[in-house]
Amino acid sequence: DGAGLCILCSRPAQHTNSPPRLCAGMTALQFLLLAQGASALHVLRLPTAHLRSAAAAMGEIHRVPAPAPVSDSASLAGDMTGVTYYEDKLCVEEEECELPEEGEFTVAILGDLHLDPRKMEDYETGRGHFLPIIEDAQRRGVATALVSLGDLGESKSVDPENTQELFAGTTACHELAAGYLSSFGCPYEVIGGNHDLEGIDEFSTDEANLEAFCRIHHKPTMQFCRQIADRTLLVGLGSTVFRTAKYTSHEVTVDDEQLAWFERLVSEHPSEEGWKVFVFTHAPPIGSGLRVLQENHVVNGCCWLNHNDAQSSKNFIEIVRNNPSIKAWFSGHFHLSHDYEDSITFPGGSNRGSCVFAQVGCMTTRSTRDGKRHSRIVKGTKDGFEICTINHKKGGELRLDATVTYDDASHESIVMAHPHEDYDHDLWFQAYTPAQEDGCYISSPAGVLNADGTWDEKTVCWWHMSDGAVLGVHDGMIIEYDASTLAPLGMVVSKDELAGRKVAVIDAALNPPCDGAECDVPKEQALVLYDDGDEGVTVVQPNEDGSYWRKIVRNKMHRMREQRRVKAAAKWFKDKYGDDKDPEVLSSWGPYTSTVGQVYRKNDLALPAISTRALDSSIPK
Repeated sequence: DGAGLCILCSRPAQHTNSPPRLCAGMTALQFLLLAQGASALHVLRLPTAHLRSAAAAMGEIHRVPAPAPVSDSASLAGDMTGVTYYEDKLCVEEEECELPEEGEFTVAILGDLHLDPRKMEDYETGRGHFLPIIEDAQRRGVATALVSLGDLGESKSVDPENTQELFAGTTACHELAAGYLSSFGCPYEVIGGNHDLEGIDEFSTDEANLEAFCRIHHKPTMQFCRQIADRTLLVGLGSTVFRTAKYTSHEVTVDDEQLAWFERLVSEHPSEEGWKVFVFTHAPPIGSGLRVLQENHVVNGCCWLNHNDAQSSKNFIEIVRNNPSIKAWFSGHFHLSHDYEDSITFPGGSNRGSCVFAQVGCMTTRSTRDGKRHSRIVKGTKDGFEICTINHKKGGELRLDATVTYDDASHESIVMAHPHEDYDHDLWFQAYTPAQEDGCYISSPAGVLNADGTWDEKTVCWWHMSDGAVLGVHDGMIIEYDASTLAPLGMVVSKDELAGRKVAVIDAALNPPCDGAECDVPKEQALVLYDDGDEGVTVVQPNEDGSYWRKIVRNKMHRMREQRRVKAAAKWFKDKYGDDKDPEVLSSWGPYTSTVGQVYRKNDLALPAISTRALDSSIPK
């Protein structure tokens, strides 16, 4: 079709000598025609309607006997109780099964797995919930695929008595993940998350770790493109940076080469020609509107794709806005379930193009933040698609969350299946996103902003600085928001620094005197904190790039090595002076002052472990 895709398996053409076979993207009808001696080149490029006509001419009508199951699910230790996938429509061996609708496909989507070889029970159960859906689709000749959104291994030692080596990112981790993903009985695709290049003891560079990732999962590159149905693409982008991350290693970084490839691929498959593109990344792009964790991903600077790059982070949503062929975008990363209103967001009036964004939860109890264990199923045809939740805590119950119907090349008619009994209206885990009509906007930020009282954890407000930056107060912190999408970027002032203080926006001293029209030029402003009756004043300085939010979480690889040196020093001291000694081991650094890897301590959101509290930068007298 001119897209550089293999005509046999619908992946980028790299094995043109493969023999004809029933592979990913090939429908049962296509394989049937191949078996009758037709040319692979001609059969696989025929529109579905032509394939139906050809099959009918060969004596095949719209029903075929059901083949044997794809895999023996009885051999898997999966809990099949409560599976409710349209049981009246399931195709069983003794019956004849209707051929799939035109363009029909089924995609199983797994969120953050964090596999631990010592604790595989939830994964076996979760696989058991997927298998009836996948096998039913395959019996009916429906194209199927599995997509894993990355973070494949547990980010800790799985043999703590013998090694400190993290399991995530190692050869053993990826081999375990490849075996698990291969056991679903359908082709799988996988993309890298923020933990998948974390094999820092085994691999010295990101490039070496990435090579092992791609080799073990049989991927030519981190990104992928698979044609799942007629003019329907599954496209994935993965993180390729860990050791060389400038700030937090848990930022999901899509490199420039992938981004250019993605933009080119989408532009070559326009909606005007009937193309539909489904995108998969570990973290969502800025502007998606999905629920994020202010106390984790926002303050640590790792919410969005390329979060710390002010330019490339916005390229993803711009590509969505400019290409209505992008119909849906699936991401994980937040470890949240699908029981929130903003676990799915829609394009209507939100400047999100024609794209539906959907959060994908976690299969295992250890990884979920809210106690709920969810995965996704997407079922599509030429007319639209459905987004469903598999509830692993309810025996694999399948819930329809949203139905999207294509109206024309650029617009969709969306029907939500909400509310449902699991819908959670709690605002827990929600980061505030400013809106023009929310009543919290300070239109003229000048002078003291909280003159009538101090701000507390219930205060919500936001304003524009004269330089265009958008700042706001939520949950007792000052947060910076992206000026174009109003998505949260990061923490400017921490809770301990803001508590009980006044906040003012003042004219900066650099503003020259003006007269008449000269005064219409935006004046430089400064954000200051102070205490009534106290002589101390704090200036909240913007960063050199003009942003305000504090990039204070460091690269994990460097922090871990420093922590290991501290442990080694303590052990050395005890070996030298006796185990009864309890040494206080301190560290000295260059620009940094802590090995802490996140702003808030685990299970303690009262006060931050890393503060924005001001320091005296003057030379001691």
